[in-house]
Amino acid sequence: MSIKDSELILNPDGSVYHLNLRPEHISDTIIFVGDQDRVEKITTHFESIEFTTQKREFKTQTGYYKDRRITVISTGIGPDNIDIVLNELDALVNIDLETRKPKQNLTSLNIIRIGTSGSLQADIPVDSFLISTHGLDVNGMLHFYQIDGINNPEIEDKFIEHTGWDKNKARPIIINNSAYLQKYFESDIVLKGMTGTAGGFYGPQGRVLRLPLQDANLNSKLDNFSYKDFRITNFEMETSVIYGLSKLLGHEALSLNAIIANRANGTFSQNPKQTVEHLIMYALERIVNI
Repeated sequence: MSIKDSELILNPDGSVYHLNLRPEHISDTIIFVGDQDRVEKITTHFESIEFTTQKREFKTQTGYYKDRRITVISTGIGPDNIDIVLNELDALVNIDLETRKPKQNLTSLNIIRIGTSGSLQADIPVDSFLISTHGLDVNGMLHFYQIDGINNPEIEDKFIEHTGWDKNKARPIIINNSAYLQKYFESDIVLKGMTGTAGGFYGPQGRVLRLPLQDANLNSKLDNFSYKDFRITNFEMETSVIYGLSKLLGHEALSLNAIIANRANGTFSQNPKQTVEHLIMYALERIVNI
């Protein structure tokens, strides 16, 4: 059965609705960044750029780095934007946009997030790099999909017990990264840990301006969670949804974090732009070997 026009919206030129992309515009290796200005901070290192477009916060450039064709896309901030970006990218490679039917032979994309994050642990210093081995989803977006089989109920139950998780909040979900991609990016200079993904920047990450929090001690509970080899190292707003949707759709995904703040000791990087630039170069040199 064909997918209805209202469910898969295409622009008059045949591109997907939000990203403004057609299948030929993207590579099978895609870098996600949050900030649209960071797209060109990556592609400035490319030998050539063959395609550029932007619609709203979604900026895309595709080009070549050392003969490897790579697409860089800005997702904007938050789980809701990841829902748009990943579903539309999957549609580009796994749905025939003419017949509006899923293809029989599916394509798996390699998706690497290069983002900034704040550490929750005193021993994860600012200006370090961290691979997210797991995404801890505490924002609820993934519950709109059938997630059985991609999550880790045993660890989730221990986290719920440890935090006294409020029953009115969505159940936390823990999703593994792509072991296939991780082997290309791990090294002695890169830390590893479980990354919490919040649905907002202020209250959901324990920041207080004028509004009181439902659980003022949640951040300290996150800091102190430990089960077997698992602890929560950092907090941001995209990783768990990238991991969850990639697992469900059959794509490989890895989140690389530039740690620019340490919430445990209240410090912030003196040169966050330089830290991000170093992570960009670290990632590019390894992407060419995938």
